[in-house]
Amino acid sequence: MRNPIENQKKDGMPRGPRGYFLLTSRAATRGDRGQALVELALTLPLCFLLLVGAAEFGRLAYLAIEVANAARAGAAYGAQTAITASDTAGIALAATQDAPNVTGISATSSTSCFCSTGGALVCTNALASCASPARILEYVTVNTTANVGPLFNYPGLPHSFTLSGQTIMRVEQ
Repeated sequence: MRNPIENQKKDGMPRGPRGYFLLTSRAATRGDRGQALVELALTLPLCFLLLVGAAEFGRLAYLAIEVANAARAGAAYGAQTAITASDTAGIALAATQDAPNVTGISATSSTSCFCSTGGALVCTNALASCASPARILEYVTVNTTANVGPLFNYPGLPHSFTLSGQTIMRVEQ
């Protein structure tokens, strides 16, 4: 084994007992000044962009869930009785009030009737079209839509997103 003092004399770098370099604070930073700052300056905008993008995606997902839940609330109101199924203003009000965090939400509703033996009917004359042992099945459909803009405009992405929800429920009889 070599003498560490002799190794130190050869190349001028301090060495430990096993021959490895011992880096002093001056020797460790020689030539590396500012490297960490440059790396931080290059990666920090990318990390910030990823963070903002994840927050924007989460916000849009939350609003999509709100729009879908609003359709369900409107359908739940309309499915109570045959009278509430034809109350389109009440269904739209129930749907829009269920999503107070979504601006510009709109709701439309429609009803459809079927005979239990099969086949679609017109709801206004369903009693005449469906035979006596069979039952009339009435359904209410609620569609909700909302146009939502992102918090920031990103190149290559649209300036607004259309979120929609649909729910179909059978009317209680």
